[in-house]
Amino acid sequence: MGFYLRGRVNNGVARLLNARPAAPVVPLSLEDLLRQPRLSLLDRVRLFEGRDNAERQAMVARYLDARHVPFVRHPYATFEGSGESFAVEVGAGEATLILIGHHDAVPGSPGANDNGSALAILLALAERLAADPPRRIRVRLLFTGSEETGYLGARSYVKTATLDGVLGVLSLELCGIGDALALWDVAEPFDQAPLVQAFAGTLDGLGYRRDESYHLVGRIPVFGSDHRAFAAVGIPAFGLTVVPRAEAEPLRQFVLNPWKGAFRQLVRRPPPFHTYHTAGDRSETLDPSALELTADALFALVHSL
Repeated sequence: MGFYLRGRVNNGVARLLNARPAAPVVPLSLEDLLRQPRLSLLDRVRLFEGRDNAERQAMVARYLDARHVPFVRHPYATFEGSGESFAVEVGAGEATLILIGHHDAVPGSPGANDNGSALAILLALAERLAADPPRRIRVRLLFTGSEETGYLGARSYVKTATLDGVLGVLSLELCGIGDALALWDVAEPFDQAPLVQAFAGTLDGLGYRRDESYHLVGRIPVFGSDHRAFAAVGIPAFGLTVVPRAEAEPLRQFVLNPWKGAFRQLVRRPPPFHTYHTAGDRSETLDPSALELTADALFALVHSL
């Protein structure tokens, strides 16, 4: 019931924030996307932005079918709502890393960064890993529904799926604006989990610097994502976001002091939250380099594991 009420409040606030009419967003059609000589991550975002949640859900399956990527459907239906999540698995081995991107958006928001950016990254990563699969680890790319309704798709998946051998989970959120990666909810009892060590070690090996070009952040008080459904059953699980380096301290104050932030955001919300859950969450506000940064880091992480 708590998740249900949280989801209703989340979507209700979004309706109020986005009540003023905004310029319509015309999504890219799948046919036009597939005609591109090179499928960019930003074009994949445009495939989803501006669509309602039913269309966004259907588009994930249509894209995977069109690109001949095998996937498994995970439908769910409760008093909270219904929908479908999709899972793609690549690689071989006993341990499994789960990477999540939710396909729904809040009312009135085109949903480019939240969470079209994650969809674009994971759809591209599915094909990249299929061409160069890891041999000692499985990667499960999970496209969940109803994240904005209290992580409903993820919670339903956790209840029904086999989770034996899952070494950790990352849920991608707001990965389209900025130049530094942030792993968050890094707190006890999972703050020393092998996945955290592998994440930091991978980025160190790529030449990134901690507290500059990547961050490990503790428990976030208000903001959350689908990984928390896995953490609730004892699996090390974290959020992954891209942030601007220049906004690191304002962002830290914003997310770690949510009640002060609630007042502060009436004047200014630091990027990437300046478009979060608003009608301004459009693809033209995204940085292609942020999408590529995330995709490359995840590919390197998989192979380091």
